[in-house]
Amino acid sequence: MADIITRDGSWSFDGDAVRIVPGSKVHPVRQDLGEFAVPLRALAGISFEPDRKGGRLRLRLRTGACPVLRAADGRLKDASDPYQLTVEKDRRGVAEYLVDEVRNTLLIEQVPDGPVDRFLLAGPSLPVSGGGGDGTASFDGETVRLTWNWKAEQSKVSGGAVALPVSEVTGVHWLPALGLENGWLRFETGSGSASALAKFDPHALDLWGLSRKEYSAVLVAAAVLVRLPDTRAAVGPAPSGPAALPPPPASSAPPVPPADDHDVLLRRLRELGELHQAGILTDDEFSTAKQAVLKRL
Repeated sequence: MADIITRDGSWSFDGDAVRIVPGSKVHPVRQDLGEFAVPLRALAGISFEPDRKGGRLRLRLRTGACPVLRAADGRLKDASDPYQLTVEKDRRGVAEYLVDEVRNTLLIEQVPDGPVDRFLLAGPSLPVSGGGGDGTASFDGETVRLTWNWKAEQSKVSGGAVALPVSEVTGVHWLPALGLENGWLRFETGSGSASALAKFDPHALDLWGLSRKEYSAVLVAAAVLVRLPDTRAAVGPAPSGPAALPPPPASSAPPVPPADDHDVLLRRLRELGELHQAGILTDDEFSTAKQAVLKRL
């Protein structure tokens, strides 16, 4: 077990998954997402970036593994990114040890770092909600509900709250407000949208960027993405919380063998030797991975 506890939260690694627990004063997106586990097969890498105040841990996930990252499409600010952890100066050594443990296990288990064709994380727990400039979006696993506040356009208010069964949703898109440009959380259906402008579209929230809490709308988008018809079968039944994970795909990495399974560990050593001879592993990488396997013999 390797773990690190900071004011920003805590990460722990048990050989199978990295468990992430946010701190009490982090960005609302991280607070609302809460505690969850990232399975080893979803990881593409990990790094520690030192600076004069301490540094930052970063998890890199395989493309397509996380519904939150898919919904955000690269638009999350550093403070709202659940896969970053600010590290104090006196915790640098612990951070570097955690990085070494995760990297060694990824190497030993030969986890690929390429994209995946299904979500490997279950996404936000339900029900989930997110506010916007002109209303609130919520999702309970079956129905998306949009309710309007007094700042909404009259056409939205007069039409009343909107309830969209997830079976009728064909797409969801989140864009945060950027500078003077508003963003949106938009739900597409087979019948199309009433207007290209989010402030008039009854299937969209208009995001003004006046509050960090607006960013939580991305969690609604992520929860819906998991349950769209083209992903529902791959992900499995709706989970009760972020830590509940879908069944592993048939192509996932094999489980970590028990310490006394010498045949499996010896086979790993042979595989590592072949990778080294083929030039895929450097001398240092081969030596580090070999030592990690030998410790388990």
